[in-house]
Formats: sequence, C-alpha cells, structure tokens
Amino acid sequence: MELDDVVLYQDDSGSSAMMSERVSGLASSIYREFERLIQIYDEDVVKELMPLVVAVLENLDSVFAVNQEHEVELELLKEDNEQLVTQYEREKALRKHTEEVGLVSPHHCQTNL
Repeated sequence: MELDDVVLYQDDSGSSAMMSERVSGLASSIYREFERLIQIYDEDVVKELMPLVVAVLENLDSVFAVNQEHEVELELLKEDNEQLVTQYEREKALRKHTEEVGLVSPHHCQTNL
C-alpha cells in the first residue's frame, strides 16, 4: 500500500472527498506506524483497529472542515460588526452635531433680534 500526497475517502453520502492537508499528514503518520506493526507482528494485529482509525480520521477531517467554515464566517461577521460600529459612531456624531446646531441656531437668532 502506498499513500499519495492527497488522501481520498468516501464520506457518508458515498461521494469522494479530499482530506485536509493536516488530517492527511496524520493519516500518513498513522499509516507508517501500521506498516511497521504489520512487518513486526503480521496484519492481524491492526486488522480490527484500521477501520476505526479511518473512521476517526474521516470524522476529524469533517470537523476540521466545519471549523474552517466557521472561522471564515466569524471573520465576515467581525468585518460586518466593525462596519456597523463605524456607521453607528458616524450617525451618533452627526445626530449630536445636528442637535447642537439646532440648539444654537434658534438661540443665536433670538439674541440677534
């Protein structure tokens, strides 16, 4: 068995998916360790463990992908929040200025009469 740089697996829907680089690196390390154990003890030693490890790696990859999506969404929400705060501060300053001008103008007009 030989692992390439990219690890393909079937997800729950039956379609093939590409495993993330991080999880693929872990899979490669685990695969090498399994190969070492097979050479020393025979393949029966990992026969039951291999499907469990594959399932864990697939789940880890799925969670990793969801986490990345959440990080992107979080960044977008942070940018939206910054824009809203800036807009709020601008409108607050404009309202304050408008109130000051509104208060000053009638008073200013009365003193000039």
